[in-house]
Amino acid sequence: MSRHRRPARTRATRAGAPDAHPLRPSGPRVAGIDALRGAALCLMFAYHFAFDLRFYRVIAADFEHDPFWLGFRALIVASFMALVGVSLVLADRAGVSSARFWQRIGVIVACALAVSAASWIVFPRSFIYFGILHAIAVASMLARPLVHRPWIALVIGCVVIAAGFGWSNPVFDAGPLSWIGFVTAKPATEDYVPLAPWAGFVLLGITLGHRLARDDFGVLAPIAATPHWLQWLGRHSLAVYMVHQPILLGALWVAFGR
Repeated sequence: MSRHRRPARTRATRAGAPDAHPLRPSGPRVAGIDALRGAALCLMFAYHFAFDLRFYRVIAADFEHDPFWLGFRALIVASFMALVGVSLVLADRAGVSSARFWQRIGVIVACALAVSAASWIVFPRSFIYFGILHAIAVASMLARPLVHRPWIALVIGCVVIAAGFGWSNPVFDAGPLSWIGFVTAKPATEDYVPLAPWAGFVLLGITLGHRLARDDFGVLAPIAATPHWLQWLGRHSLAVYMVHQPILLGALWVAFGR
């Protein structure tokens, strides 16, 4: 999630010679990770496009109960959260300062609040009070102290995921506590990403980041060879996330909303 100092080049240097280490991060960026994040964004586009089609009553998909759509959404959220953990490792390896980290968290929090405000205007009875951006901001702060302890992160992450999916209690159904997780029924909100289980995937991402870093992310070489536009999406994921739904809803309104 942190910005890069210098992008990791995957094709050639400015002098025209091939980069001897195309995946070695010279900053908290790796082409393969950006491509994976871009791929996750594409999956999100597909999900939200279908969701918006239902909003305009073009299709009648059941996003709340259909195993396909529930699984599709879970895959997208887990991917984003795990990549947050990998990004924490990349930022630490690149020497990103605490001030820079907190600056980035502040930007994410501001975007999360903007999403909440916009969703309250469109969906006042089911606005987003703890969605993906809220979860990323809080989980990043909680996970950062474990960035140098991948095995502890792995154990805690597995526990959080297992507890989040396998245990519930009515006490967490109350609004002030529902953002933690463990609810007996999903709250009335358009996007709900509680810390349990999803923060667990950030912790797993820390472990994964350390594993990938052992060979300078060489295992991602095939992924790094994907089209440049996919990596561009991954490098600008927050900005793309913030604008994609207004664009989709606006385009569909032109097509079906009149």
